[in-house]
Amino acid sequence: MLLEAARKVARAAADVVDIHLSLQRAAMTEAARHAHGELLDVGCGDKPWLELFTPHVGTYVGVEHQAVFEKTNASNSERKPDVMYDGTTLPWSGPSFDTVVSFQVLEHTPNPEQLVSEMARVMRPGGTLIISAPFSYRLHEQPYDYFRYTPFGLRTLVEKQGLEVEQVTPFGAVWSVIAHKVNSHLIGLGRLDGVGQSLGKFKQEAPRQRAPRYWALPFIGAGVVASALIGRVGDAVAHDDVEALGYVLVARKR
Repeated sequence: MLLEAARKVARAAADVVDIHLSLQRAAMTEAARHAHGELLDVGCGDKPWLELFTPHVGTYVGVEHQAVFEKTNASNSERKPDVMYDGTTLPWSGPSFDTVVSFQVLEHTPNPEQLVSEMARVMRPGGTLIISAPFSYRLHEQPYDYFRYTPFGLRTLVEKQGLEVEQVTPFGAVWSVIAHKVNSHLIGLGRLDGVGQSLGKFKQEAPRQRAPRYWALPFIGAGVVASALIGRVGDAVAHDDVEALGYVLVARKR
C-alpha cells in the first residue's frame, strides 16, 4: 500500500517536470471537444488518451501495428489495443468511424501519406480527424523515427486527402523546447529512462535495461525541476511559438 502511494506521488512529480506531456495534454484537451460518435485511435499504444476522449464519444477503438507494438514497453501494460494490423491497410472496408485520431505516430511511419489516406478512408462524411505530431523533439523509438512536422507540412499532408483543416495548434514554445531538451539530456545522463518507464513514461519505446546512476539523482533531480520551471516561466513572459514542441491538427471530412 505504501509502495503504491509512493509510486503515485512519483508519477505526479514526473508529470510536473514532464513539460512535453503536460503541454501536449493541454492542447489535446481543447482538441478533444471536436470528437464525437465512434472513435478510432490509430497507433493507440496502451491508450494513454482514453480517459480524455471517452466523455466525448460513444465508443473508443484502438488499433496498432503489431510488429512494432510488440517491441515497446507498452506491450507489458494491462491496457491493450483492440485490433492489430499490418501497418499498411487499416482492417475496415470503408467509412466506419465518426472520429479518427492519431497521436505522435506520423513521424514513425515511412509512408505518412498512405497512413493519412487510410485514416481518411475509414472516416464517415462529417467525421473529424485529430492528429498530433512533433516539431522539435529528440530521436526516439529508434530506428522507427523518420520525420518532424511544421504546421504547413501537416496541413498539406491532410489537405491532399480532401479533408478540410479547421485548426493547427502549437504546444510549447521556445523556452519549453529548451527545457525539454535539457531534461531529456539530464535523464539520459542519469540513465533514468528505465525508472521513467516504471512510472508509466516512455512506454512507446523499447524497454530500457541500463542501471540508473543513483548517485547522480540529487543533482539531476534539481536540474530537471529547475529547467522545467524556467521553461514554463520563460514561455509565460516571452512566448514565441516559432519553435514549438509539436502541433495538434483538427480537420473535417465533408
